[in-house]
Amino acid sequence: MADAEIFFGEVSRFIAGTVGQPGERAFYLQIRDAKRIVTVAVEKVQVQALAERVAILLRELRITQPLLVIPPLPDDSAPLDTPIDEEFVVGEIGISYDSEKASIEIELVEIVENEGDDCRVVTISLTLSQAAAFTKRSNSLVAAGRTVCPFCGGPINIGGHLCPRANGYRR
Repeated sequence: MADAEIFFGEVSRFIAGTVGQPGERAFYLQIRDAKRIVTVAVEKVQVQALAERVAILLRELRITQPLLVIPPLPDDSAPLDTPIDEEFVVGEIGISYDSEKASIEIELVEIVENEGDDCRVVTISLTLSQAAAFTKRSNSLVAAGRTVCPFCGGPINIGGHLCPRANGYRR
């Protein structure tokens, strides 16, 4: 059961952003409309999965509706709006398509400690152009992390890492 529901019918900005250096970054989703800004904490894999699923949904819409035009929005490379006041940590993410409005609905549900506790939910309605812009920025953000070790596939920190495929030698 949702204790507090926040609905964004028309957003002026929906982005993923980070704070910190690669390997120590905190990931956030930030939603802004004319009256408010809401920031929620997420994991990197959640940003990656959300971007992938939205891209799949957009691709399927283009296939099923070949005359569909999704005009591109200008690139938004600005950082998160400050101050970054985290509302909650996201546990579940839901995605759906509203064919009547031609919009993508994203639902962000708070992690709760006890199963019976109330949780907060943020629902965002995005135009297809906003969804495409979110996917593009999120993919760039995820790719801008630590480089990957060519031997083991693990992330390489600034000081290197102990590679299990190189018998523990530092790479």
